[in-house]
Amino acid sequence: MKNNIRKVTQEDLVQLSQLFDEYRMFYHKTSDLSGAQQFLSERLEKNDSEIFVAEDEGKLVGFTQLYPIFSSTRMKRYWLLNDLYVNSNFRGKGFSKALIESAKELCRTSNSCGMYLETGKENMIGNQLYPSAGFKKYDEVNFYEWEVEL
Repeated sequence: MKNNIRKVTQEDLVQLSQLFDEYRMFYHKTSDLSGAQQFLSERLEKNDSEIFVAEDEGKLVGFTQLYPIFSSTRMKRYWLLNDLYVNSNFRGKGFSKALIESAKELCRTSNSCGMYLETGKENMIGNQLYPSAGFKKYDEVNFYEWEVEL
């Protein structure tokens, strides 16, 4: 089966929002379909992320979203592969790897030095997928987070 991976268009917003909502629920967030649609609409309007979608027989079944970041030491752009999701009914069919390949092509064509991603230690599927797609686990640094208190 040839996986149809392409850049998202404004016409995909409704279907993509549903997938994005599923993705957020996978990460234990409360469903918020209208919020998902608003968030994605802003990303598309402001052109501040790159989104690729996986399509099967005219239906969106997965997506990846990347944000630009920069490496001062390399003086080049990096991409943060922030989101990768395939609907559970379509997993195991190569969509995730095809989406990752589209992200790699973005890195090549944008003259970047690569991409980063982060996934939970308990994400067994992701922790098998990413090394098999050529990612190396980076143990040389500690990852810290600071959050604004609301």
